[in-house]
Amino acid sequence: MTDDDGRALRERVAMACRVLAVTGLVEHILGHVSARVGTEALLVRGRGPNERGLAFTVADDVQRVGLDGAGDVPPGWKAPIELPIHTEVLRARPEVTAVVHAHPPAVVAASVAGLPWLPLVGAYDIPAARLAQGGIPVWPRSALVRRRDLAERMVAALGDRPVVVLRGHGLVAVATGDPADAVAAAVTAALAVDSLARMTLAVAATGAPPRPIPAEELAELPDLGAAFNVSAMWRHLEARALREGPAAPPSAPFP
Repeated sequence: MTDDDGRALRERVAMACRVLAVTGLVEHILGHVSARVGTEALLVRGRGPNERGLAFTVADDVQRVGLDGAGDVPPGWKAPIELPIHTEVLRARPEVTAVVHAHPPAVVAASVAGLPWLPLVGAYDIPAARLAQGGIPVWPRSALVRRRDLAERMVAALGDRPVVVLRGHGLVAVATGDPADAVAAAVTAALAVDSLARMTLAVAATGAPPRPIPAEELAELPDLGAAFNVSAMWRHLEARALREGPAAPPSAPFP
């Protein structure tokens, strides 16, 4: 990876954090995104001495560290305390190139309520329907995932799926392929789970039991492909973050 490539990937991770903020998947200073670089390192959003929250993330908030958490980072910068979420996913699943950890309030509420993750909708949100059809695992812990042993259990719950819900905590979404594209794919997967959570809560609020749509209806849903579900959606999300989100300074936040 060249320095220019590294900078571009840091910019992508930073934009992903800003997208999470503007879409409401994270609040304030909680949540983080990472991208794999090589076999033993990752770029991850950490916190510097002038932390302002994910909505204001810049590329210099994203630094390279090894899977052991060590790296040549700026003074005052710290990796997230839940770095094991990222490192243990990358250790266990070599094909994964991006990890997103977010705290969508609707996902937290639906998980605490013990609501089922069912394909309630069809054409309204095809990615959400497909995720639910394939199964959305739930890790039944609300712990801060700050240790490898906890992260290993979470990864076991994730299995080979693209998302796992952490009960009373949030979610983890992962993706494969080119790291920059994978960051976008993991963000859009997180958004799909949030969409499903909000719909599930809305149905539950009516008093009616959530019911999946029939299998024959699911079979009618086309695969619109990554060019639409990820690339086009990412362009929209990036434009939305630039338009609706606060301006992030181009310069490094470190003294």
